Amino acid sequence: MNRKHFLSALLGTGMSIPLLNSLSKAAAPPLPSTPPYLKPGDTIGITCPAGYITHEEIQPAVRTMESWGFRIAVGNTVGKRDYTFGGTDAERLRDLQAMLDNPDIQAIMCGRGGYGCARIVDQLDFSKFRKRPKWVIGFSDITVLHCHINRHYGIASLHSKMCNSFPDDPAQADPEVQDTIQSIRQALTGKPMRYTAAPEASNRNGVASGILIGGNLSMIQSVSGTDSEIDTIGKILFLEDVGEYLYSLDRMLGNLQRSRKLDSLAGLIIGGFNRIKPDDPGEEFGHTVQDIVLQRVKGFSYPVCFNFPVGHQRDNYALKCGVMHQLRVRGDGVELRELNS
Repeated sequence: MNRKHFLSALLGTGMSIPLLNSLSKAAAPPLPSTPPYLKPGDTIGITCPAGYITHEEIQPAVRTMESWGFRIAVGNTVGKRDYTFGGTDAERLRDLQAMLDNPDIQAIMCGRGGYGCARIVDQLDFSKFRKRPKWVIGFSDITVLHCHINRHYGIASLHSKMCNSFPDDPAQADPEVQDTIQSIRQALTGKPMRYTAAPEASNRNGVASGILIGGNLSMIQSVSGTDSEIDTIGKILFLEDVGEYLYSLDRMLGNLQRSRKLDSLAGLIIGGFNRIKPDDPGEEFGHTVQDIVLQRVKGFSYPVCFNFPVGHQRDNYALKCGVMHQLRVRGDGVELRELNS
């Protein structure tokens, strides 16, 4: 049956064009692909699609990445400021677009998070990026870009610390910080990644394999119902957040549950949920993060782990979004490792 006759047959059943468009998108998910790994002499661009950062503040990152053998291209938005943003929407869009299109840039590191990606993501043209993929690096607000790229193109990206998290003197930083910064280099150069976490009483044991996706819970919830909404079916989902009330976390996880984003996961990883805001006296929510999560997934059997080293914290390791991983949750601890590297 050709497409015209197929559409006619479905419309005869009362199915609407919007629903058909939705089914069309869902029926053809992009095949996963990984951008070329970096080699000495390759160039990493630095841009600010969200919050602002100064030239001085990016210097520790520049020095460190140059010591790894990479060239650095500093974007026009570094040093710019439009209140909380790294320049106006037009400036941030233009700078990120130029880096997506530039064939001489092999990876793009965002200067910092904050807020702003959702204001420009719909205006970005990914056609050249799709033909010549490159690593997009960052976390927090940059989750919007990870979600959008994964949904439409299936191209891997790197959830990791950004320029504002590099220590002034790596040799003097504590081992945990050194390890997380080195994990960026390891991921970008193609080292198969492996992570471990301590056992937790609330963990739910099991083994799962799937494409790793996720990031900041607030950002994932905020793109729900938009063109950047993620597909979670068969995936290992990781979540983290910072500075929220417990009831807000419950509301956002409830949104994921009600939109059936938790129904068909392969596994669930809960990273750092830090600097939780205190409840108002007499308005205590009365449940922990573990309580909230386990209540939302109690009808499913996939493995779940807590306190994984990812999030707004010192032990925020680089994770390859859009790449196959295996998650093992056991009584003696947690292992997440990259597959097919």
